[in-house]
Amino acid sequence: MFSGSIVALITPFTQDGEVDFVSLKKLVDYHVEAGTNGIVAVGTTGESATLTVEEHVKVVMKTVEFADGRIPVIAGTGANATHESVTFSRLLNNSGIAGCLSVTPYYNKPTQEGLYLHYKAIAEESDVPQILYNVPGRTAVDLLPETVARLAEIESIVALKDATGDLSRVKIHRELCGEDFILLSGDDSTGLDFVKAGGQGVISVTNNIAAADMATMLKLASEGKFEEADIINQRLMTLHKNLFVESSPIPVKWAAHQLGLIKNGSLRLPLTVLSEKAQPIVAQAMKQACIV
Repeated sequence: MFSGSIVALITPFTQDGEVDFVSLKKLVDYHVEAGTNGIVAVGTTGESATLTVEEHVKVVMKTVEFADGRIPVIAGTGANATHESVTFSRLLNNSGIAGCLSVTPYYNKPTQEGLYLHYKAIAEESDVPQILYNVPGRTAVDLLPETVARLAEIESIVALKDATGDLSRVKIHRELCGEDFILLSGDDSTGLDFVKAGGQGVISVTNNIAAADMATMLKLASEGKFEEADIINQRLMTLHKNLFVESSPIPVKWAAHQLGLIKNGSLRLPLTVLSEKAQPIVAQAMKQACIV
């Protein structure tokens, strides 16, 4: 259902801070042409925390419209208030999305029982498959494997995006959740190793600017051609790392602008454009990756 190279899509803005739908369409077309296997619209990389509910839903709906059935669109529906995530789920029912991706509630630091009840409530209000998203480095809460296993028993919860970078969890999740549960990496630096360990794909930041390479790498990996996939991954490794030289998506939006994929690298406060000090670091990584 969800596998291969999936992009955690950036949300482009105009200079005055409005959503740039012209650039959004360009990004969707870019990923279709590059062979990307799926788009996550308005996930955390899409600056979901800074969009209004109305903007959030509109960006998802326009992404579905621009995709026009050519590529599946997964909607980011995460929030640190359960009622807000439930609202997103309700508003996006019957919208044409392929699924929902919900990050663990940030800042609140809920218990494992709280996390279970949070995701259960979201699943009960949605008509599409649900993907859990664990990224403790940014949310200050860790969705433990035992809780993932409990949630996997809910029929509509079909996958986990694991951005811990802990490759030992692939085996643990597989044993606890079964062979049919989908495991996706959310960490580009370890993404290929995650797939080698038994994962089915990567929801990627790097994919925003190196879509064809990521699609080829994950296709090779799915065919067991790991040596060939490794060659691509090593070329991209500095990019994987340096796209986080400042808080994501700051560097990747700057890079996308340099490549002409979006009109500018604008972000919404409290995020700011890539610093002059960091720009050469990202530029060099792009050069090493051979995407410029």
